[in-house]
Amino acid sequence: MKKNNNCSDKDTVVHVSGVKIFYGSQTGTAKGFAVELSEEVKTLGIPAEVTDMKDYDPDDQLADECTSKSICVFIVATYTDGQPTENAEWFCKWLEEASTDFRYGKTYLKGLRYAVFGLGNSVYVGHFNTVGKNVDKWLWMLSGMRIMTRGEGDCNVVKSRNGSIQADFLAWKVKFLNRLQALAKGEKKSCSGNCKTGGTCKNKRKDRQVMEEEKAALQNVSSEVSELSSSVFLHGTLCLLSESLILLTCCSLSFPAGYKLIGSHSGVKLCRWTKSMLRGRGGCYKHTFYGIESHRCMETTPSLACANKCVFCWRHHTNPVGTEWRWKMDPAEKILQDAVEKHQNMIRQFRGVPGVKPERYEEGLAVKHCALSLVGEPIMYPEINTFIRLLHSHHISSFLVTNAQFPQEIRSLEPVTQLYVSVDASTKDSLKKIDRPLFKDFWPRFLDSLKALGEKRQRTVYRLTLVKAWNVEEMQAYSELIALGQPDFIEVKGVTYCGESSASSLTMANVPWHQEVVAFVQQLADMLPQYEIACEHEHSNCLLIAHTKFKVEGEWWTWIDYERFQELVQAHEESGGQQSFSALDYIAKTPSWALFGASEQGFDPADTRFQRRNKTKDISGC
Repeated sequence: MKKNNNCSDKDTVVHVSGVKIFYGSQTGTAKGFAVELSEEVKTLGIPAEVTDMKDYDPDDQLADECTSKSICVFIVATYTDGQPTENAEWFCKWLEEASTDFRYGKTYLKGLRYAVFGLGNSVYVGHFNTVGKNVDKWLWMLSGMRIMTRGEGDCNVVKSRNGSIQADFLAWKVKFLNRLQALAKGEKKSCSGNCKTGGTCKNKRKDRQVMEEEKAALQNVSSEVSELSSSVFLHGTLCLLSESLILLTCCSLSFPAGYKLIGSHSGVKLCRWTKSMLRGRGGCYKHTFYGIESHRCMETTPSLACANKCVFCWRHHTNPVGTEWRWKMDPAEKILQDAVEKHQNMIRQFRGVPGVKPERYEEGLAVKHCALSLVGEPIMYPEINTFIRLLHSHHISSFLVTNAQFPQEIRSLEPVTQLYVSVDASTKDSLKKIDRPLFKDFWPRFLDSLKALGEKRQRTVYRLTLVKAWNVEEMQAYSELIALGQPDFIEVKGVTYCGESSASSLTMANVPWHQEVVAFVQQLADMLPQYEIACEHEHSNCLLIAHTKFKVEGEWWTWIDYERFQELVQAHEESGGQQSFSALDYIAKTPSWALFGASEQGFDPADTRFQRRNKTKDISGC
């Protein structure tokens, strides 16, 4: 009797709870295949559902498939120029970015079992089944487990393996159904014979199919690079390829995700906080501290080159470095025009995306703020003042970040909405260790840059990045640097870990917990007689120390009156610079939820906070 009970328990074990079939279809063929497969699966007694990719939010739902015991099937067509179909655009964009975003991690989809069938036309040699190949690759990069070889259907009847795309799908479908039945019985895929261990393959080495495709892609890039116009920097060569930034250094290639290159030396990228606020999931710390609308903020730079190689650079040093301008200069008008156009095109990709608020989508198309902090050193651009004036003429506020290595350029800078200086360390030795500057006289330049900041009348900010075990013990030295530049605000943020990199020894052990950042800020504020803690953005592991002149009758006014700033800067322009104004001339009251000590911890209650699965340490940043 006991034996029979054990057998009964074994029979009730569910190895496959169901099959979820996602389709990306333009003409209806992929959708038809999805429906057909669904009906076949159901005849096996296994639940199946068909999902239009445009109706599915991968950010919210895909990770759940890792533990649901379901099998996910992706039937995706390749559309014009190797792009996804319209209904699959968002899904593919999200998947691509997640596969290279350290915030998700390499094991984000571990446990997800999947299969891919792609539809394409081999007449288009360079784009044949590109979408199917990419979806397969990105899922694998996030540790998804492919249950069988990717299938490829060919609309070109001359080259189709089985005579037609329908026959190609039929052949793949038969294999899939057989594989599905085996999985439903609890069987594991047998080793192909190439694995030295034998039996059930537990080899975790890189999949041969993906390896071959990556190798071919690199060969294609290498063959195209020689035909590209390039700009030579001190330690690398910058090239244009399909609007992506590609850096060749020591014969290696790097592809930063999401960058859109502008001309020969500028770039634009959609910030993750822009996406977050479009979906009502909260804004960045600048929204909390200064009232910017994150969904209307454009992150760009007119200079991709930088004079530092900071250990915590989230670009992993894929941008070039240099100490002076060495290439042909693009006009400021063209840079701004292209930046806005590319930014708007990236916003348009969110039309119809699940969760995106229609009113914020419309607002997002009208750029209101510009964060000149994407990568590199924007102040190196010789026409930076022209660029800033153009921003203001379009009623776009300016948040400019400099790495404190160009003091004369800071002094000659036109008024900006808010000027930042990165203060990554407080002593010569620690600055050299953390920022790894190229200038031999980096320390005098650094100190003079802080003095230059102190001469500005508009809003100024020190930005301190805390690297645990590297720069958190230099409290007295930090207070002395603050006295030197007397900034209006001091942002203190825990370093953001950007994943493994051969260019940096930084690890998660160097990322301070939010409570540790709070403790540091409290100690630092106690040493600064004219400063107090004003705001907090726990989601970014960031706090704001403000000069008490922004505390009016016991209430903080750290927010910015952007309309008033535009009026003031226009009057400044029209007077030829004679009519000046100060930081206190365009202040706005800080809302209670943004203040340090508030229960919201800096999260706007008008939005809904979203917590990603398996998140153990808050390392998000802006």
